[in-house]
Amino acid sequence: MNEKSDQDLERQLSEMLTDGEMQKKDREKEERRLLSPKYEIRIQTQLDPIVEETQKYRSMAKELDDRYDKYMDKAVKKDKPEDSGEEA
Repeated sequence: MNEKSDQDLERQLSEMLTDGEMQKKDREKEERRLLSPKYEIRIQTQLDPIVEETQKYRSMAKELDDRYDKYMDKAVKKDKPEDSGEEA
């Protein structure tokens, strides 16, 4: 860009930033939007949808890459019960 258009852009930006105050209603709405949520909702499922989809695709065709291999290894290990060290 040339120097004149840069100066015009800077002037326009400066005017936008200093031109009056934000309306109170808009300010409150923006403040609420910027607040981080206090609570997070998580849903626990029995089946992992990524694992289910990957298994379906693998049953139909061979994958060209190994992008889900690590994830599938972790999922299989998580599903298998580990020895708890207790004797029966």
